[in-house]
Amino acid sequence: MSHPRIHFDPFGEPRPAGTTHPMLDELRERCPAFHSGAGHGFWVLTRHEDIVAAYQDAESHSSRAISVIDPDPPYQWIPIMLDPPLHTAWRRLLRPLFTPARAAAMRDAVRRRCVELVEGLAAKGSCDFVTDFTRRFPTTVFLEFMGLPTGRLEEFLEWEYAILHPPPDGAGRAEAMAEVTACFRRLIAERRAAPRDDVVSAATAFELDGRPVTDEELLQLCVLLFLAGLDTVTAQLSYSFWHLARHDADRARLVAEPGIIPDAVEELLRAYSLVLPARRLTADADVHGCPMRAGDMVMLPLMMANRDPRVFPDPQTVDFDRAPNRHIAFGAGPHRCLGAHLARLQLRIALEEWHRRIPDYRIPDGARPTEHASLVLGLDTLPLTWPT
Repeated sequence: MSHPRIHFDPFGEPRPAGTTHPMLDELRERCPAFHSGAGHGFWVLTRHEDIVAAYQDAESHSSRAISVIDPDPPYQWIPIMLDPPLHTAWRRLLRPLFTPARAAAMRDAVRRRCVELVEGLAAKGSCDFVTDFTRRFPTTVFLEFMGLPTGRLEEFLEWEYAILHPPPDGAGRAEAMAEVTACFRRLIAERRAAPRDDVVSAATAFELDGRPVTDEELLQLCVLLFLAGLDTVTAQLSYSFWHLARHDADRARLVAEPGIIPDAVEELLRAYSLVLPARRLTADADVHGCPMRAGDMVMLPLMMANRDPRVFPDPQTVDFDRAPNRHIAFGAGPHRCLGAHLARLQLRIALEEWHRRIPDYRIPDGARPTEHASLVLGLDTLPLTWPT
């Protein structure tokens, strides 16, 4: 049986902001599944029902590889790249560190960092939101979460940018990754010797199947928290403010009715979902006539599921009153994001504190914000201006 083969490469050069989500919407309506092209391409599932089913079927969809551009990775970030039962054991250990109560305990510190950043920008009348706010804010939160001094912010920002946004030839990425690895190795050694009240100290006391966790396992956990926790919040805030800068009524409503901000966060998470995760098949499968084989990579784009009109009426419209809103922006199944509570806290506080101080902003005439895609879709730039 023939199956759809569509040239699909979301990972090329930066393109105008807001290009990728509509492109994926169009592909979803053309076919429920397709192959990305000739050779060693990958499969893509496009509909909510199939994507959720794949996430829930960890036995047939292995997380040993989670990106179609890296189908045989030499690393194994913990716990996101583990399969059950090892993944289940790690989740059990980590869950107490990522509860709503843990996130709530950070609320004052997160708010303080946010206010400092916004107040530092408010009088200037303009900024690049990506560079000046949304990369810096989650990174300061991450440093506090890990028990690292916030005085290292600039250093971590340099590493983060070199790893997540390298030039086409990859220059600087390996060196930055080596620096991050060395930093976390030192941190693990320090916390083993003198534990504190932070996530790394807690993790050094973990036992797995009756044995202490190793330094290498802790390192893979730290690297995951660094890469996943920073880029996702940065990107989500960028798309949220890109939307609000272009939709005056939605922005005015947040200013006038700050009580709706939690619902607004959920709707913006749904409408601008970011992650393009994949799984590696462990068994042959036929999905909508697509002959998938064990070892093939299958992309499961969260934004395709969350903008599927079969589940969400009028999905391209951002509606802060949408109910129900059972999106899967944080994934589904056993790998659902552990950091969702802390991410939501940061998103809510950013919307509250920014709009309290800078209620009226827009993208300047002639500005052309751009977006990129890798494992996470995000904005490269977002110039904003406002009256002072």
